[in-house]
Amino acid sequence: MSIFRRNVLPVREEAAVQKAVSSLKAHRRNRFRILACIDGTEESFISVRKAARFGASEECDIIILYVRPIDTGLHAGGLQVRLARQNMLEAGFELPGVKHLKRALDMLKGEGLDVSGWTREVTNQDSWNDPAGDNKIEYRSPTGRSVVLKLKTAPDVAIGILDQYELGPYNLIILGAPSRWRSELRSFFDSGVVQTVAMQAPCSVMVARKPNERMGFLIAIDGTARSMVAVRRAAVLGHVMKRDVSLLSVAPDEEARPAAEEAVANAQALLKAMGIAVQEAKVAVGDIASCIVEVGNAYGTIVVSDEQYSRLRRIFRGSIATEVVRRATTSVLEVR
Repeated sequence: MSIFRRNVLPVREEAAVQKAVSSLKAHRRNRFRILACIDGTEESFISVRKAARFGASEECDIIILYVRPIDTGLHAGGLQVRLARQNMLEAGFELPGVKHLKRALDMLKGEGLDVSGWTREVTNQDSWNDPAGDNKIEYRSPTGRSVVLKLKTAPDVAIGILDQYELGPYNLIILGAPSRWRSELRSFFDSGVVQTVAMQAPCSVMVARKPNERMGFLIAIDGTARSMVAVRRAAVLGHVMKRDVSLLSVAPDEEARPAAEEAVANAQALLKAMGIAVQEAKVAVGDIASCIVEVGNAYGTIVVSDEQYSRLRRIFRGSIATEVVRRATTSVLEVR
């Protein structure tokens, strides 16, 4: 039988499967879902702590994702398909990458999210003709909250993360900061995992860094409707995390200062209507990205709105959001 032959489900069965998938996605859309991506580096585990603190609410689900290359450590190590799957499903944590997922689970417990008394479901799915496929352990609380450990197989880590989004949906993807950030021109030919996901993910993305862990949110605004959406979403996150919320608008020159001041005033009025206090409201004049980074590095998180530029537009004219993510020494949340 050809390996490319597709199993055809009876019409009724296929309809039932589609209905179940639609129902699951509808349920997920009513939850705040965070995808925290780890790769075993210390920088990547910062994303787990951020996820625990962003996802403190009962309405939040946290999915920890580790993407491993196809077949690594399986054929070469002589493991059989059945044994490889058994190691994940029964022994618990033996496949490459799973020890990192176990560490992430321990970190969540250290942050106050203990799943030891929750129900546990383990599933496996074929993927990329890999012997072990994709593996998932889902912990579900009595109130319906989920914490998921996902070991995903993909030919490339960025592809695996973006594929996982399609299985979501997710409200936020968190990644640890990379050791280097390529220029816009170089990234067109060879972008790293974090840079690729930050540019292509349909949802908001946070590049997490450790400094100023308990400081507040600085939300950069420019007066556009898009930045006002960022104000609303980021302020809610900051409020849930019990972090102070501050505002910054940067004018490129003195002539544009009144518009920047108006943007700050409008954002303050929006947050007042939402019942969220503004700790500080600032206006600066100068290079926009440089000012945001200079002021924002004193905060725990800088919030910028995605400009929805194409890759070519970013190369030839640049992107303020990308520049802030690249140059900041604190965490940056790019809101979409």
